[in-house]
Amino acid sequence: MSEYASDRPAFFVIAVDGPAASGKGTIAGSLAKAYDLPMLDTGLLYRCVGVLMKKAHEDLDDEAAACAAAAMLTADQLDDPALRTREAGELASRVAVHPRVRNALMEFQRTFALQEGGAVLDGRDIGTVIAPEAPAKLFVTATPEVRAHRRWSQLKGQGEAVTYEEVLEDIRRRDARDGGRETAPMARAPDAVLLDTSEMSISQAADAARRIVEAARARWISSSA
Repeated sequence: MSEYASDRPAFFVIAVDGPAASGKGTIAGSLAKAYDLPMLDTGLLYRCVGVLMKKAHEDLDDEAAACAAAAMLTADQLDDPALRTREAGELASRVAVHPRVRNALMEFQRTFALQEGGAVLDGRDIGTVIAPEAPAKLFVTATPEVRAHRRWSQLKGQGEAVTYEEVLEDIRRRDARDGGRETAPMARAPDAVLLDTSEMSISQAADAARRIVEAARARWISSSA
C-alpha cells in the first residue's frame, strides 16, 4: 500500500487536465500509484468511440452515429493498443466536439470519479465539468513544440512513420479544436494549479504534481475534520 494511502479521506478525487502530450497521463499515473487510487484516462473513451466509428465506416461528423458508438463502449475495450496511435488521437478530437457524445460519456466518467475512496482522472474537462468538486486539480501544460517532440518520439518508438512537423501541426489543430468546441471546451478550472512541464523531466514533473496534491490533500483533510 502507498505511503500516502493511510488516513486519507473517504472520498478524494484528483483531476488532471491539460492538452495532448503535456505529460498529464504520466503524472496522473504516478499520482494514482502514490495515493493508491484507481485511474481513468478519459481520452481513451473518446479514442474508443472514434476507433469504433472508423471500423464501422461511420461518418465522424454524424453526431447520432457517434452517440450510438458511445453507447456501445465498455471498460474492457479501453485496453486496445489501437487507441494509443496517432490516428486514434485525431479521431478522438473529432468525435469529442459532439455535445451528445460528451453527455453520453459523462455518466461513465462521473461514476468512476465518485467511487468510494476517490480516483484520479485525466482529460480535458475533469476539473471543470466531470468532477468540479475535486479537492485536487491540476492543469498540466507545455509549449506546443515540446509536446510535439514528446509525441513524435513516442510515435517513432511505436513504429509510426511521421515527421516532427506533422505532429506539431496535429498538436496545434487539436489544441484549437479542443479549446474551441462549444460544449465542455478544454480549460483550466479557476482553482486548478498550473503545472508547466516544458523544462521538467518525468521525475521532476511527478514530484511537482505530488507537492501540489499534498497541499490540496492537507486542506481537504482539515476541512473534513
